[in-house]
Amino acid sequence: MKLYIGLISGTSMDGVDAALVAFPDGGATTVATHSVPIPDDLTCELHALAQDPSAAAIRFWTADAQLGSVFADAVLALLDIAGTEAHNVAAIGSHGQTVYHAPKAAIPITVQLGDPNIIAERTGITTVADFRRRDLAAGGEGAPLATAFHRAVFSAPGVERGILNLGGIANLSVLSAERDRPPLGFDTGPANTLLDTYVRRRFATDMDREAALARQGKMVPALLAELLAEPYFDRAPPKSTGRELFNAAWLDARLARHPGVDPHDVLRTLCELTVETAMGAVTRFAPRTRELYLCGGGARNPLIAERIAERIAPLRVDTTDLLGIAPDWVEAAAFAWLAMRTLGGEAGNAPSVTGAGREVVLGGIHPA
Repeated sequence: MKLYIGLISGTSMDGVDAALVAFPDGGATTVATHSVPIPDDLTCELHALAQDPSAAAIRFWTADAQLGSVFADAVLALLDIAGTEAHNVAAIGSHGQTVYHAPKAAIPITVQLGDPNIIAERTGITTVADFRRRDLAAGGEGAPLATAFHRAVFSAPGVERGILNLGGIANLSVLSAERDRPPLGFDTGPANTLLDTYVRRRFATDMDREAALARQGKMVPALLAELLAEPYFDRAPPKSTGRELFNAAWLDARLARHPGVDPHDVLRTLCELTVETAMGAVTRFAPRTRELYLCGGGARNPLIAERIAERIAPLRVDTTDLLGIAPDWVEAAAFAWLAMRTLGGEAGNAPSVTGAGREVVLGGIHPA
């Protein structure tokens, strides 16, 4: 059975997730998984570049090469953990690290760092990367791309399912009960990116583990209303977003209009923002959804998970564990699947999701 590796560094930029995946009979099986942290100095540089696209080009090129080496390290460590050799892996699908995403600009742009030439050279495995720009070239948003994978491995006849990925940005995939109906998918708004940004600044830690800090606060209705006034939330799909919009400056501008709010209350309100925008999207654009499955790092946030279950009751809420893939590894598995599609000359995008004019084969192939 052919094996594939998926690599991704998400919006929070806290590490690289690597998954070794097999795809038997149209399904997906994770054989081994591993995460490696991104060095602190490189993490700081990536955050800075994402917030300042006008930074000197040499900084982007340098970070591109540095991150390529981190991705290669993740693959080599994964192979060691799995006890397998490079020649047993057909391809790596590397998403890279997004530092700029502007699909609605006069000239649409999306930029992911993590040089795939370095990954292919150091691992000896054919590497597929730069998945988003071909969809942009076809008139799409280049995101979200995981919906096509969700449809392939998570859909079930007779029931409309939602797959809510709570990464740095939350995105929703709506899988129709009818196999011949195209899927719906879009970014609903911020999830971990604002939470992690605020926690780092105000609590000197990298994340709010188990929502312990947020649980000490209370939701502030006036602040939530201020956050929800962002026009992005009212846009109809297809749509995608990222740190270009939902960043520290965006949050600071709104907090400035509500001075004196306790930091714990801010965190609690940011959790509610994620819940409100995601559940509002289900109500508005996927009213026939009967089951909702959570994935991404935010699926482990007990406060957000509880509030989602309360909001969507009596409908079923669970994690993708129940569908065969642990929540932390769904995104990495998706890019392993996309690499398989690319090598097979098969389309990887879903035009009903991205808004592209047609299905296209995604990514560039860097041979071993």
